[in-house]
Amino acid sequence: MLRTGNDFWDWLSLEWFSFSTLGSFDWVYPLVLYGLPAVPLLFLLKWLFTLNSRNKLDMAMFEGKVRWQWSSVLRHLPNLVFMLFMMLVVVALARPQRVNEQVELNAEGIDIVLALDVSGSMELEDIQPNRLTAAKEVALNFIEGRVQDRIGMVVFAGDAYSLAPLTTDYQLLRDNINSIGFQMIPNDGTAIGSALAVAINRMRDSEAKSKVVILISDGENTAGSLNPELAAQLAYAYGIKLYTIGIGKDGQVAYEVDETGKTLYVETQMDESTLRQIATIGAGQFFRADSKSALQEIFNKINKLEKTEVTEKRFRDTKDYYQVYLKWALLLLLIWMLLKNTFITNVLED
Repeated sequence: MLRTGNDFWDWLSLEWFSFSTLGSFDWVYPLVLYGLPAVPLLFLLKWLFTLNSRNKLDMAMFEGKVRWQWSSVLRHLPNLVFMLFMMLVVVALARPQRVNEQVELNAEGIDIVLALDVSGSMELEDIQPNRLTAAKEVALNFIEGRVQDRIGMVVFAGDAYSLAPLTTDYQLLRDNINSIGFQMIPNDGTAIGSALAVAINRMRDSEAKSKVVILISDGENTAGSLNPELAAQLAYAYGIKLYTIGIGKDGQVAYEVDETGKTLYVETQMDESTLRQIATIGAGQFFRADSKSALQEIFNKINKLEKTEVTEKRFRDTKDYYQVYLKWALLLLLIWMLLKNTFITNVLED
């Protein structure tokens, strides 16, 4: 395994020439590498141009078979060493390096509590597949787009309960939302005021720059001991912004099919004025959703209104390795100079 520490002799490792090592580099001047095949090509052209112009000494040979001599190969060794020297210089000029880039995301998150109505009327199917399931799916999409925001979950019918505390564990939130079902709160009804009180209790000690409650309901306040308007005033006092979403259609809505195959209808009427007043007191907005697409669009608007600013910091640690190949090039240059002063270069041609 290639060492990359500060050991002076690390550069002598042959691993520097392996395909895995060379492939791991980022090259500052990659076009220079096209010069590698040009080096041996230059030596070949030089040999071809000087082939017929060399001075040769005719020698008398004894009769008999001439044995092949190693010296005929050794005389090419200096040229080979010099060629490798030039190729290493080319590699060094391409400037191999390794870049370790780290990205750090900083966000001053906001606190959001989703308050979801799970009363019996949320089972109506005017929004497919039903009001509750559509709200759950849109809430899951909303969580998917948040960064560093703490999100909590409150469910309510005749009573209100905190299903999940404020957390950035989005997988936990998804699991909790998927677990929401009908009749999870035995006492039926719509305790809007109580739901707001539970959400406020979760966020009253929060030091987040922005605190938001998104309440989804399809009915009027019919349960609980706290008036919704008073709860909205408490939210305003704690600096909590209220967004209310009225889900569903008014009038005759298909409820179920009886044993004879006849579709049963139920009369529904939303108390839009209360939800609108809550949002006004809580310095937020009221929205009306009569389809799943409309509900998704509402969450997209809220997402833009309550967007967390994310700052990105990049840390780039660059380390050059051209010195390694320059050291190898200098070593080969010294070897070439030594070979030029030995008998090898004076060997006569065959």
